[in-house]
Amino acid sequence: MEKQKRVLAVHDISCVGRCSLTVALPIISAAGAECSILPTSVLSTHTGGFTDFTFRDLTAEIAPITRHWEALNLKVDFIYTGYLGSFEQLELMKKLFDDFRAKDTLICVDPVMGDNGSLYDLFDETFARGMAKLCAKADLIMPNLTEAAFMTGLPYEEKNYSEDYVLSILDALHGLGAGKVVLSGISFDETKLGAVASDKTKGEINYLMNERIPGYFHGTGDVFGSALVGALSNDKTLREATRIAVDYTVACIRRTAKAGTEVRYGVCFEKELPYYIDLLK
Repeated sequence: MEKQKRVLAVHDISCVGRCSLTVALPIISAAGAECSILPTSVLSTHTGGFTDFTFRDLTAEIAPITRHWEALNLKVDFIYTGYLGSFEQLELMKKLFDDFRAKDTLICVDPVMGDNGSLYDLFDETFARGMAKLCAKADLIMPNLTEAAFMTGLPYEEKNYSEDYVLSILDALHGLGAGKVVLSGISFDETKLGAVASDKTKGEINYLMNERIPGYFHGTGDVFGSALVGALSNDKTLREATRIAVDYTVACIRRTAKAGTEVRYGVCFEKELPYYIDLLK
C-alpha cells in the first residue's frame, strides 16, 4: 500500500469565514494526505468584510511546538505556508524550513499579502521584501499578480497586459530562488481567468484557464493553494496540479454564485469536494 503523505499547513485559524486552516485542513485531507497544522493566530472571523473581529497572536507558541516535533523526529513531505502576520513569523518559518526539510520535502509558500494591486492594511513594501526572502527558501511559490509585483519590484498591471509581461514576472519570481512558480489571477480576456504554472527545472510554462465568474469571492486563494498542494501530494505534475486547482476553485465559485451565498463567508467548497476527489483520480 502506498505511503500516506504528510502535509504541514502553517496558516491562521479564522473561526468563521472559509479561509486559511478551515479550508486547508479539509481540502488536503480530502486529497488523501495527512494534514498536520501549525496555527499562527486565531481570529473570530477573517478580516475581509468583517469588523470588530478578535485576534490572538500565536507567535510565541510556534517555537515550543516545533521543538516538540523535533523531539518526536517528525517527518513531513510538504510544508505549506499561508498568511504570516509579522517579520518574526517570517524568521520562524525560515528556521522551520531548515529544521524539517528532508531530501524529498517540498516547501510551498503562498505569500499572502494583497490583491487587486494593493497590499493588505497590515503590510507594506518592507514586509513584501521580507516575504521575498522567505520565498527564496521555497521550492514552490504561489503568488497572485499583486503579490508577485510587490515582491519583484515590477509594476502591477491590472488588465490588458501581454504574455511578455507575465513572462517577465515569472522570470523575476524564479530569480527569487524557487524552481517552481504558480502565478494566479491571470487573464488575457474578459471571459477567462486562471493561472500559469512555470517549472524552471523542466523548462515548462503552462497556462491553465477556466470561466471567469463576475464578482469578488473571499478565500479563493486559500482554496486554490490547498487544492494545488493536495494534488501535488497525489504525485501530480505541476501542470496537472494547477489544472485541478483552477477547475476546482472555479466550481466552488460557480456554486457560491448560483446559491447566492453571502460572499464574505467564503466559497462553498465543501459541496464540491467530491468533484475535487474525482479530478484527482
